Amino acid sequence: MAEAVYPLQPARWFFKFAGLAAAVLLAGCQVVPKSGPSKAPPPVERPHPGTSTLPEDQARNRVALLVPLTGPNAGVGQSIANAANLAILDTGGKDVRVTTYDTATGAQAAAARALADGNRLILGPLLSEDVRAVAPAARAAHVPVLSFSNDIDVAGDGVYLLGYLPEQSIDRVVRYAVSKGMKRFAGLMPSGLYGRRASNALLKATEKAGAIVVSLDTYDRSPKSLSAAIAKIGAGQDYDALLIADGGRIALQAVPQVRKNGGGADAQILGTELWNTERSLAASPTLRGAWFASVPDGMYNQLAAKYRSRFGRAPYRLASLGYDSVLLAVRIGADWKPGTAFPVKRLLDKGGFAGVDGAFRFRPDGTAERALAVQQVGAGSFTVISPAPRSLGD
Repeated sequence: MAEAVYPLQPARWFFKFAGLAAAVLLAGCQVVPKSGPSKAPPPVERPHPGTSTLPEDQARNRVALLVPLTGPNAGVGQSIANAANLAILDTGGKDVRVTTYDTATGAQAAAARALADGNRLILGPLLSEDVRAVAPAARAAHVPVLSFSNDIDVAGDGVYLLGYLPEQSIDRVVRYAVSKGMKRFAGLMPSGLYGRRASNALLKATEKAGAIVVSLDTYDRSPKSLSAAIAKIGAGQDYDALLIADGGRIALQAVPQVRKNGGGADAQILGTELWNTERSLAASPTLRGAWFASVPDGMYNQLAAKYRSRFGRAPYRLASLGYDSVLLAVRIGADWKPGTAFPVKRLLDKGGFAGVDGAFRFRPDGTAERALAVQQVGAGSFTVISPAPRSLGD
């Protein structure tokens, strides 16, 4: 599995939230409320095992939200569900009913219940192993799955990924670096699936951009292994830029050693989309000036401020996927007759969609192509140095 569970991200700036939902030009949807504190209501009622709590109405399209609401990933799942609730409230409509199902007690069982309840679209699950458990039944029922995973191995044949892909992040930052005159690249890659994907992405991105990779080394995240990999890179040829395809903790350990080893003294440090979840990186001078590419944060900061105001705490960065998935369902729901199959062809509209995470569109293989921004780590904050395109070209 190549996905990561992201840490809490408080909003750094507080903007007015008015117009956020309108900006993406979406219609409305409906929530089934559950009793609880009025300050932070859950997005929908959670059905009790063996009972049917959904109204037998024919006026709304039913959409299932599959996320972990208990267990070790409950914080992430609840954050996604809360953001989905905000999307429902902000669009203020009537055409879509969203119901949550807890995958932590069994993703396959959650999907079976969702399908039995008449849901014609599944948002989630979060983890790739849960997607594998859910996909066969959903496929048999002709119900598409819009997963929050970033594991491309589970995409396709009715499964569409909303998760942020490292391949796109690496391609974007490499292209930007080449545009600034950098031609020789090196890479520090963790062992495992994410590292293999990042390695392949770096090789493809540099080749496409007319650059080369002069050194590529892996490590197992132990201090000894990381130091050995850095030494190998330092003993090789000089390079203009070094991609560290890992989270901030590893990057903070690696950069001081890189600066002392051979060709890395003046190299431009590059990161991946993982860094966008770690605002604390800007508190250390170690990574100052480093670049990484990720989804733009402008509208996410507004969402985070709204989320904090309503729920009394900061969201996980992945919360935006819950918000955007509901907006997407609502937008397509405007042309979706209740009681009929979800219009899957609409997912492949070339013009794509707009959401909190910027412009995106689905490819035929089920992955989402996103418009990414390049950011630079500064003194206490991240600064956009190459804005994300407002739309995706053909």
